[in-house]
Amino acid sequence: MKVKIRDMLLMIVDMFLVIVAFHLCYHYSERYIDVPPSTYLEALGVMIPIYFVVLFVFGTYRSLWKYAEAKEFFICTVASLTAGAVYFFISRWAFEDKIPFFFYLLVALAIAVLHVGFRLLYRIYRDVVTNSQNVKLREDAPRTMIIGCGDACYHLLSEIRIARSTDIDPVVAIDDDISKVGKKINGIYVAGTTDDLERIADKYRVEQILIAIPTATNAQRAELLEKCSKVGVEVKILPQLIDLDSEDRQFLQRVREITPDELLGRETVNIVNEDVLNFVRGKVVLVTGGGGSIGSELCRQVAANEPKKLVIVDIYENNAYDIQQELIMHYGDALDLAVVIASVRDRARMDHLMSKYHPDIVIHAAAHKHVPLMETSPAEAVKNNIFGTYNVAAAARDNKVKKFIMISTDKAVNPTNIMGATKRVCEMIIQSMAMNPGATSFSCVRFGNVLGSNGSVIPLFKKQIAEGGPVTVTHPDIIRYFMTIPEAVQLVLVTGAMGHGGEIFVLDMGEPVRIVDLAKKMINLAGKKIDIEYIGLRPGEKLYEELLMDEEGIKTTEREKIHIGSPIQLDPETLVRQLNELRDIVSDNDCDDAEMMSAIEEKLHEITPTFVRKSEEEQEVEDAVVSAK
Repeated sequence: MKVKIRDMLLMIVDMFLVIVAFHLCYHYSERYIDVPPSTYLEALGVMIPIYFVVLFVFGTYRSLWKYAEAKEFFICTVASLTAGAVYFFISRWAFEDKIPFFFYLLVALAIAVLHVGFRLLYRIYRDVVTNSQNVKLREDAPRTMIIGCGDACYHLLSEIRIARSTDIDPVVAIDDDISKVGKKINGIYVAGTTDDLERIADKYRVEQILIAIPTATNAQRAELLEKCSKVGVEVKILPQLIDLDSEDRQFLQRVREITPDELLGRETVNIVNEDVLNFVRGKVVLVTGGGGSIGSELCRQVAANEPKKLVIVDIYENNAYDIQQELIMHYGDALDLAVVIASVRDRARMDHLMSKYHPDIVIHAAAHKHVPLMETSPAEAVKNNIFGTYNVAAAARDNKVKKFIMISTDKAVNPTNIMGATKRVCEMIIQSMAMNPGATSFSCVRFGNVLGSNGSVIPLFKKQIAEGGPVTVTHPDIIRYFMTIPEAVQLVLVTGAMGHGGEIFVLDMGEPVRIVDLAKKMINLAGKKIDIEYIGLRPGEKLYEELLMDEEGIKTTEREKIHIGSPIQLDPETLVRQLNELRDIVSDNDCDDAEMMSAIEEKLHEITPTFVRKSEEEQEVEDAVVSAK
């Protein structure tokens, strides 16, 4: 109803403007020509409906003029001049050349000027009134520098101006385009380039920086973030391209904090193509650990590519419920989805699920992965990781599943902790099963640290910064390889399409990252003054992770970023015997904790000799380095 009243009022104003323009032109032209007043009145009666119809057809009454930009004003001008042309032809026919041509031209121009001028004055009035109101509403908003003075910046500033409340008070802008320096964008002064960032931030007492360059690559953002981190104020970003022609602009709602991949500045590796996506189309796909960080993203990407059925298996019902509801909301009945609460430790249950759903593809993501927790609960790591993997893989083999993919970790390479050792044994189990040709193709995918996953370092740092610190780093020299969750999931799908059996696939993750540098950058970009506390390496933790063991070697593939580690020779019968002995050890609940740990470590070392703990001397040296720094 409000829209109809608004349109009616605008039509009344337009009618008034048409009458005013007509009479002004009439009084101006009557000194030059002699036309009866009655003819002019008749002409006016014809003019009013013509203008209304043409303006309506051009959609001028559908525009929100308080948000109008150049496009709307141009359309209004064209519509008004078009109405004048239509009126000319109809009037020439109706009044038989009684009215001179110059009068039509004069009237058309006058009406166009009044129509556009009225709307422009209204827009200016709204801007002035809104600015005066919002100055009071934003007294406590942080003084903000905007980087990037393109279309995104202009529309963002427009939204800030009309917003009823916002945590952005733009006081200055900068841009690396020299032609923009010294000018204003939507009322905000462009004071310099990013080379002057620190000086300008200090001069304008900047309390927040907003990067408004949605076309920037991760590498370009990383370069900007490096400069911003030296200022020591909170940094936010406008992350993606937006349709600038849409009336429903929501730039303010898209402003967000820096993401992990932007922090690292590495472009996301995109290795999925149509052939790879066809890997899951029309297939029944079963994902264990489907509610976890990696598992849930696997489920999202599988669901997006038209599987015949998606089966999510997880022991933790809260995570399983979350991904179930997300997929139902997104796909509804278009996705055949089954969510099962079950433990990979239960061999009979795994057999039942395989025989019930007949999956074509099994992706095994269920595992205990937290290094410190597995150091204090080694038997649980063995039961869940090793025997859970064996149960799922054996059930897949016995039910003739076509593809089995296990997610491993770089901590499995020359492991120094229980978790890494158990994952190395998992890899051996998969390679052992791949040695016996059958209906199932077995392969492994070896990940580095996954950005943003549960328990990873970046969410921990964010939490510690939000709580005021200190930010805890285990060692000043510790480095890690990182990959994003989407990259990790793409790698799984790629290996599924490429794997023939027995491979350990490794992704080229670029240069490793020094964790303390990452912590410092996150602190600076949050605009906080927080101490970093070195707490020493955790039991079994390395200063750096490796992606391949020396004896594995590496083979390249047709895909530049994917490599294959050569399988290490092993005796399947010996492995089965060792696993049975390990099962007896972890099943002895009456065993003393220390004895249990010693027995598990001894057996794991027997199974995978590359599992070696640090010597006391090595640990003492590393602890001394931490204390000194």
